[in-house]
Amino acid sequence: MGIELRKIVPHPPSIAEPPCPAGTRSMKRTDIPTIGRLFSKVFRSRDGAAGQDLCRYIEAVFFGSPFYAPEQGSIVHENGNGDIDSAILSLPMEFDARGRRLVARLLCAFMVDGKAGAAGAARLARSVRAARQDLCFSDSSSPVSADHCVAGGGVILPIQSLEWQRFLRPLAAAAVLAGRRIPILRAPLVVGALRLIDGATRRLSPSSKPPRMPGCRVQTASPCEFLRCAAPMLERFSLRPAWSKSEFDWLVTVASMNETLGALQCRKVLREDGRTIGAFLFFGRPKGMASVLNVICDEGREADVTAAMFACLDAEGYAVATGMAQPFLMNAISRQRWLCFRHRGYFCIVTRHADIREAVLSGDIYIGGLASESWSRLLTDF
Repeated sequence: MGIELRKIVPHPPSIAEPPCPAGTRSMKRTDIPTIGRLFSKVFRSRDGAAGQDLCRYIEAVFFGSPFYAPEQGSIVHENGNGDIDSAILSLPMEFDARGRRLVARLLCAFMVDGKAGAAGAARLARSVRAARQDLCFSDSSSPVSADHCVAGGGVILPIQSLEWQRFLRPLAAAAVLAGRRIPILRAPLVVGALRLIDGATRRLSPSSKPPRMPGCRVQTASPCEFLRCAAPMLERFSLRPAWSKSEFDWLVTVASMNETLGALQCRKVLREDGRTIGAFLFFGRPKGMASVLNVICDEGREADVTAAMFACLDAEGYAVATGMAQPFLMNAISRQRWLCFRHRGYFCIVTRHADIREAVLSGDIYIGGLASESWSRLLTDF
């Protein structure tokens, strides 16, 4: 009987799989649940699965733009285990810059998962340095993010970092503004009682009531009419949003999702002869706050348009009007009574182009409102 000889090969010792290389990459749709959870943890102090509403909103905003492309979109950092430990939500927006078109990046949220994500956050910050960007900006940066911006060659815009607040019915306005943090204060019964006191005060001291601008009238308009006004009125700025119809319509659609701020509305300001000299776009909560997104006007008509705007918002019954400060409007806005400014978050811009940087430093720009993050539900909701 033959004997079969077999060569016995010992099993190799078990070797753990090497970790994935850490690095940055474009955000994918499959990352949305992770990004939603990270957003809730960082900005809402809630560590748990993100709700479907938040996930749908992230997909609609950060993957839905007409100019979306992976290289212009949001970026994430993966650690050695393949887990996302930091991310920057980014939205592409088209701008006219000194006669040329470019796609800028609006940075909407910089999220870091505690100390574990510090190294990844540093890599993400380096990826948006001025040397690598045509135009990149954020209108709600924290002090730490603003410091990163300056270190990377960027510029902080001190005026656009401010929010103006025009008190129309001061007691009700105080309750509405405080209600951002203490919701009970903006309850209809509370605001209604304070409005009654405001009414008596306004009769005794009418300085809180904006005067009407002689020779001007305000008319309800559609967003499309606002867009038609915008192109010629913004030509005086070297850097301005391009607002193609497809992009503008998309921005209006996603902005209208922010029901927390009220209904998105538009008004035109006309002279007695019917000529349009300005327009403004705003969210309005009846008897509450009017959140002004954009004000545009013919050059030299800033005082007329802003005065007509405040008189209109007062006549419509709002308690307070707020909006982002703009250099070209500061003189006109500052003439209002019962007005104050507050810091709203650092407005930061980075660019590798010397001519754009020059325009930024000289204030020769129009940016903000729909051409920023002011309309986003990520600032006011979830």
